[in-house]
Amino acid sequence: MGILIKGKPVADAITEEVRKNASDLRQGGTIPKLKIVRVGDREDDLAYERSAVKRMAACNIDCEVLALPADISQADFTEQLKAVNNDDSVHGILLFRPLPKQLNENDLKYIISAEKDIDCFNPINVAKVFEGDETGFPPCTPSAAMEILKHYNVELKGREAAVVGRSMVVGKPAAMLLTKENATVTICHSRTQNLQEVTKRADILIAAIGKPNMITAEYVKEGATVIDVGINVDEEGNLTGDVNTSDCVEKAAMITPVPAGVGSVTTAVLAKHVVKACKIINNRGVE
Repeated sequence: MGILIKGKPVADAITEEVRKNASDLRQGGTIPKLKIVRVGDREDDLAYERSAVKRMAACNIDCEVLALPADISQADFTEQLKAVNNDDSVHGILLFRPLPKQLNENDLKYIISAEKDIDCFNPINVAKVFEGDETGFPPCTPSAAMEILKHYNVELKGREAAVVGRSMVVGKPAAMLLTKENATVTICHSRTQNLQEVTKRADILIAAIGKPNMITAEYVKEGATVIDVGINVDEEGNLTGDVNTSDCVEKAAMITPVPAGVGSVTTAVLAKHVVKACKIINNRGVE
């Protein structure tokens, strides 16, 4: 039977490191600060916001929330976002997406400067992820998946990996982060032929396709490590991932649960990115 690898030990380790770095910055006269920009009151945004605010407090990072009406115009939103970006006290900006339909994300991508864009919205950071440039900020969720693999000493070099999902939020950046660690990566999606055959070759399987319980034991190689990035709500209203954990746990060597898996590490990575941004902006150097 496989081992359930939970996110809390990973998040706790990251939090402890970030807290020390934030305290060092404060002692030097710099107060690291996150600004969360939320449009409307979507429940998933509010849940993430609560978690993020709590994590920042644990990490000794200041945090403010700018809550804007769901029907805000493009012009007003642009003005608000520019004001946040121009605030010298703010080092990291988290913009909850997707935005309401009246807001054109393509016209907003460059407003948040690359140095403050801690969740990879600015195309400059997207390019840095694909280049393997560590001065950039990969999205927090695939970064959290990588932190879990690292924490549990999962060997990536020379291993075959499959990522199910090709979004710019998780799938593609996850593939780039795995490639940077010298894994051989296949990106799978809804048009992939013989999907089970592809995923069953993978030593590391990352599920990020947004379909509840889609990945069953038939998709998993014996002894593989399975990272479930999916966050879904089933017909009974329960939180579930993209992986049918109970079906796959007998076959996988290690598998993340949902909840208590990748999601619990994401806010810790967010805090880590805030401190990194603070150091870059203040020329303090980045390890």
